[in-house]
Amino acid sequence: MRENQVSRRGLLAGAGAAAVVLAAGRGEAAAETSAAVIVRPGDSRYENLLRGNNFRFVNRPDEIRVAASADQVVRAVRDAVRSNRRIAMRSGGHCFENLTAGQDVRLLLDLSPMNAVGYDAGKRAFFVEPGATLGQVYRALLTGWNVTIPGGGCPEVGAGGHIAGGGYGPLSRRYGSVVDHLYGVEVVVADGRTVTATREPDDPNRDLWWAHTGGGGGNFGVVTRYWLRSPGATGGPGQLLPPAPKEMLQHVIFWSWEHLTEQTLARLIRNFGEWHERNSAPGAREAGVYGILEASHRTGGTAFLSVQLDAGLPDADGLATRFVEAVTAGVDVPRALDLRRTMPWLHRMTWPGTGEPGDVLTRRYKIKTGYLRRQFTEAQLAAVCRNLTNDGVPGGSLLLVGYGGQAGAVAPDATAIAQRDEVMKAVYQAIWADEADDAANLAWVRNFYRDVYAETGGVPVPNDVNDGSYINYANADLADPAWNTSGVSAQRLYYKDNYPRLQRVKAKWDPRNVFRHSLSVQPQ
Repeated sequence: MRENQVSRRGLLAGAGAAAVVLAAGRGEAAAETSAAVIVRPGDSRYENLLRGNNFRFVNRPDEIRVAASADQVVRAVRDAVRSNRRIAMRSGGHCFENLTAGQDVRLLLDLSPMNAVGYDAGKRAFFVEPGATLGQVYRALLTGWNVTIPGGGCPEVGAGGHIAGGGYGPLSRRYGSVVDHLYGVEVVVADGRTVTATREPDDPNRDLWWAHTGGGGGNFGVVTRYWLRSPGATGGPGQLLPPAPKEMLQHVIFWSWEHLTEQTLARLIRNFGEWHERNSAPGAREAGVYGILEASHRTGGTAFLSVQLDAGLPDADGLATRFVEAVTAGVDVPRALDLRRTMPWLHRMTWPGTGEPGDVLTRRYKIKTGYLRRQFTEAQLAAVCRNLTNDGVPGGSLLLVGYGGQAGAVAPDATAIAQRDEVMKAVYQAIWADEADDAANLAWVRNFYRDVYAETGGVPVPNDVNDGSYINYANADLADPAWNTSGVSAQRLYYKDNYPRLQRVKAKWDPRNVFRHSLSVQPQ
């Protein structure tokens, strides 16, 4: 029902933005007159609401509180603090670790009903509630105003955690991270107040806004609303965020491991890295090109290259062709699939299977990441090839994702995202179905990661090649001395020199550390 309301609000935009805001206001007022749904063990709904996307992590909180308004969130936070119970919040449920499913979480706050998307004329910004999925956000923004945000390609991910951690996707090389367009946040903080914070220089709460520009969810409070407007944007709503592409051009190539060797795989990875080293400056024509290279473990069967870009860019076809030629240069092996096509932007970004980790039967995974300021060293590349051809697991793989471009136009301290001169993100993952396979898959991906970063204590300590990790790809091993022997804390790997400032914000807004998890920002 709420999704239909969002769509209607978008269609009302042509009659005046005020109508959209009034419609949203009436919905909130109605929600605040009723109590949140509370589900406890023994309720037939409990098991259905318990699990997030990663089935490895299940705890049994005293209650799951399903909130439909900011007022209900306030009550939940106050109740948790009053009863000294740990509270954790969940929007889409796609946390890679047990940050919301720790065994000490006694009140799980489900924000999924808070999924409105619209335009706030008073703030001249678009609002997004935390329970809206990225697919809902893209659909509402395009339908109502023909704009978008440079967010991720997994349509079922909740906006709540995605935005707070920075947010990136197929348009980020062209338009930056999502938080580069974040105007403000509404947050229920630890003392039960609802605080609005914006990027305005004279806003007394600006530090709370800054902490949500990549500081990660679950650290400073419960976000109940985001406002989005590109810096310096003027004009009507249709000019306040990047325009939504009409169509996306995509070229995909698959190779079978039957024809690949370690040498050809190494050539693909090296070519991919070299292209990104050369073509990732802010404003470069090639910044509109978004490339992904994934190599499965040899038992998984395939490797693939994907490039996508706005089909309306000047010489889009030529940009895609030159990218493919550069990455495949010297890789003269048969292609199992070689396909180029265009498709509507909304179809590309909201197709249910896009980017999800397998089907409903494959919901166990471990994912670890590292930023790359340039391509792998020869020692790292040898480790990659060694681990993708050893006695591994069928669901194991390495994913290289293009970054840089406009994301590098922002100063490292302007937002909480400190990594601003990176050209790629490296993703090491294992995905499987059965609990009985946990040990083998976890061992493989953990040893793979440690081998690649053997020279820096098993983790991507910042240097001229590596630059830490991305908080939205949470990896609890970074806080485990068995897997991180570098002496550099997980928080420093995520936030670098921005961490002390995040600690000061934490101390100001949550001095009792009400909002915490295994990777959380600690009060200074």
